Amino acid sequence: MGIAAMKRVRSFLFVPGNKASMIDKAASVKADALILDLEDSVPPDLKLAAHGIVASKLAGLAAQGQRTYVCISRSPHMYDFDDVLAVVGPHLEGVFISKTCGPEDIACIAMMLAEAEFRKGMEVGVTRVIPLLETARSMELCYEVAKQDRVAALVGATAKNADTARALGYVWSAQGRESLYFKSRVVMAARAAGKLPIGGIWQQVHDLIGLRAFVTASRELGMTGELLLHPSNVAIANEVFSPSADEVAYYQAMIEAHAKAELDGRASCIYDGEHIDIAHVATAREILALAAEFHS
Repeated sequence: MGIAAMKRVRSFLFVPGNKASMIDKAASVKADALILDLEDSVPPDLKLAAHGIVASKLAGLAAQGQRTYVCISRSPHMYDFDDVLAVVGPHLEGVFISKTCGPEDIACIAMMLAEAEFRKGMEVGVTRVIPLLETARSMELCYEVAKQDRVAALVGATAKNADTARALGYVWSAQGRESLYFKSRVVMAARAAGKLPIGGIWQQVHDLIGLRAFVTASRELGMTGELLLHPSNVAIANEVFSPSADEVAYYQAMIEAHAKAELDGRASCIYDGEHIDIAHVATAREILALAAEFHS
C-alpha cells in the first residue's frame, strides 16, 4: 500500500543544515515547508555537527506547525545512512534525495528509511521521499520513479548551469525553451502517478521580477510548488501558486451560472462569453478547494 497523498506545498525553502540561526529565522518566513540541507550547502568537515543541529531543531519546528524535510547526501553507491539515522523521526515529514539515477534509488532509500523507522519504534513507511531528477536516466524514467510507494512528489529543477543542464547538455535561458520538454514530462509523470510536480530553482535570488516570471511559468505548466533558495522568494511563490481573489470570484460565479442552467434542464451554458459544461465546473471546484486549503 502506497503512502498517503501529500498536502500541497507551494514553497520549499532550502536552509543549510549546519546553520542553526538560519534554521531558526527560516521558521518565521512562512514557507510551506523547509528543506534542511545536509548535502551541497554543508562543508564535509561540518557534516557531523550538522547532524546534531538538524536533529535538535525538528521537534521545535514541528511545534510551530512548520513542515520540514531534509536533503540527504549520497556516495557513488548509495545514500548516506548516517544522514538518515540522524534525522528520521516523528517530526520529519520526509527526505529529498539528489542525483537520482532511477527507481532503484528509491528502493535503496526506502530500505534505509524502513530500518531507521524500525530502530526508532516508528511505523514503517511513513517518511516520504522526494527525488530530484538530475541525471538523464532519471529524467527518462521519471514515471517509473514517480510511481514508487514512498515518493510523494517529483522535482523537475532547471537551475542555471546546474546538474540538469549539465546532464542534458543544454544552454540555460530565462525563457526556459530548452527545458520545457523535461519539465512537461515531470508534470505528466507526477500526475499520472498521483504525486505532486515541483519546479525550481531560480538562482538569481534578488531578481524578484525574474523569479515571478519563472514561478508563473511553472504554475502555468502544471507545477504545484517551487524549490527556493532565499527567504525573500517565499512570498512570491506562495502568491503565485495560490488562486487569486479574482480567480476565486470567477470560478464561484461559474459554478453559480452552471447551477442555474441545470435548473433549466441544461448541462452547459455561456459564462463570461465562453461555453462551459460539467468538466469546467469540476475544474472550478478544484480551484476553490485549493484556495480554501491555503486560506484555512
